[in-house]
Amino acid sequence: MRKRELGGTGLAVSEIGFGTWQLGNKKDWKGASREEGIELVHQALDLGCNFFDTAPNYGSGNSEKIIGEALKDKREDVVISTKFGHFPDGSVDYDADLIRGSVENSLKELQTDYLDSLLLHNPPFEALNGDTDHFDILEELKEEGKIKAYGASVDTSEEILAVMNNSNAEVIEVMFNILYQEPRKVFAKAKEEGVGLIIKVPLDSGWLTGKYDKDSEFGGIRSRWSQDVIERRAELVDKVRDIKDDDVAMVDEALRYILSYPGVSTVIPGIRNEKQLKQNLTANDEQLSDKKREQYEEFYDNNLAGDELPW
Repeated sequence: MRKRELGGTGLAVSEIGFGTWQLGNKKDWKGASREEGIELVHQALDLGCNFFDTAPNYGSGNSEKIIGEALKDKREDVVISTKFGHFPDGSVDYDADLIRGSVENSLKELQTDYLDSLLLHNPPFEALNGDTDHFDILEELKEEGKIKAYGASVDTSEEILAVMNNSNAEVIEVMFNILYQEPRKVFAKAKEEGVGLIIKVPLDSGWLTGKYDKDSEFGGIRSRWSQDVIERRAELVDKVRDIKDDDVAMVDEALRYILSYPGVSTVIPGIRNEKQLKQNLTANDEQLSDKKREQYEEFYDNNLAGDELPW
């Protein structure tokens, strides 16, 4: 597993990390149990993964607990990023006065005395553009050694620019994949300014695994998709297949596309079982050619730019 610098943090992270939204998640689907989750984390370490992304609300609080238990004896070998704004009970509150309490709870659950990265979890825009004191508090926590770096988890290039223009953030997590490329317009600027990019939703909530089509039915949070959206996504995935070489798995292609951008530090696909773990963590065995990347950029510009799919 190759590693890349996480912006200007001085930390080196595996190109493919571990998204832990599924760990202990019994609400949206059968996520890994505590024992299964700990085993998956240990297997990920054995395969060279050292970056773990979590949040207080993932698995209704179970994700941080599982990560903490699995990594308590390996803390110096890993990089852990968690978030602020979404809480274990399902509530969402971005009041800056709650940051410290949230951090202390995450430290307890993760069984550590510091966080490598703390991200504002898709906050309102005023928390990104300097109208609040969120970043001031994060700076204080950094000075105190409670966190090594901070930033935000966002969805658009506008939000990325707001974070970079109004804080000393060194880490930004952003949604990006073959079917959603809008943020790439500021990737070069982020790299130039020493901001490490963590890429979330790299498989477009499962569509870029190739397992869905226009007749697929969805439950849980994926029931938000209308039939029109499902059919459009299916058509676009077919176009991706036309670009992809036949002997390359869709998952590999999707992750390699993201890693073809030098400004990206790590990609965090969700992992529910050993099969997904091995598929995801070996995707970077080969690299995507510049020609293929240009084809995917052209595909997006011709089919989706300005008319993006709803997440």
